Amino acid sequence: MSAPVSAATVVFGEALVDDFTTEQVVGGAPFNVARHLAAFMAPQLMLTRIGDDKPGLAVRAEFERFAMSEAGLQVDAIEETGRVLVERRARGSHRFTILPNQAYDFIDRAQAQAALDALAGGPPGIFYFGTLAQRHERSRATLMALLRATPALRYLDLNLRNGQADERIVTRSLQEANIAKVNEEELQAMFGWYFQIKPDAPPMAADEVHASCQALLQMFSLDALIVTLGHRGSVYFGADGQVLMHRDNPAPPFVIDTVGAGDAFSAIFLLGRMRGWPLDVSLARANEFAGAICAIPGAVPRDLGFYDQWMRKWR
Repeated sequence: MSAPVSAATVVFGEALVDDFTTEQVVGGAPFNVARHLAAFMAPQLMLTRIGDDKPGLAVRAEFERFAMSEAGLQVDAIEETGRVLVERRARGSHRFTILPNQAYDFIDRAQAQAALDALAGGPPGIFYFGTLAQRHERSRATLMALLRATPALRYLDLNLRNGQADERIVTRSLQEANIAKVNEEELQAMFGWYFQIKPDAPPMAADEVHASCQALLQMFSLDALIVTLGHRGSVYFGADGQVLMHRDNPAPPFVIDTVGAGDAFSAIFLLGRMRGWPLDVSLARANEFAGAICAIPGAVPRDLGFYDQWMRKWR
């Protein structure tokens, strides 16, 4: 792995609340990543937009709880803070409705650029982005302008949500990325888009999957493609032909839910990049931490003491 990245990681995208009717829980994949980084005292800047409303106050409270700078936090006088309506169903399943035209759809370019320009320590070392905040032209244009202007390594967490990003947005995002992280379902969608492999096609052999992933690396000039496999670990494909598989992860003692596991993986992988951990160590720690998040309710711990054990373990 390359030398440590001392500069801040910029995290672009949605901060929102998951509305369970009985309670509202602050979330959003990028905001989950930023909060984890902040908990490990890694320099970061969250670029997002909220409304001047009660859910917005809940988001701001999380900025305060994690001692995060609000330099990249924009407040919209008209649009509401992002909300996802969550309906609990039988057997622990949920139905999600992602509301349209939320504040994070209108991230202002000038304000975001001003926050980037004011970063202590100079330009960011890493730039994290996803696809949900690109569903509206305003935030998408802001993101692309920022990506064109930054020398940072670009980390794409695809994080597809039904009906929120089309093939065009995914293709553009992959073209802008240096490293892309996807789960198995997202990889299958990419195989369908770019190689016309249908979901009902016969299962591919391992060597066919590997060859297809290497083809994606070449197609989009990626440095690396990371595929997360849930409790089965992850696979890292490098542009140099390197393949690292992590399947021997300590299983969490129990699983409450898998919400935010992918965000936890991304946060620790990026933390490793910032601190110069060897690649295999970063991947192993990212897998282990993601598993631990599955053993608590929600994507981010309510007790910040949760992070102490990991700080001690990785010191």
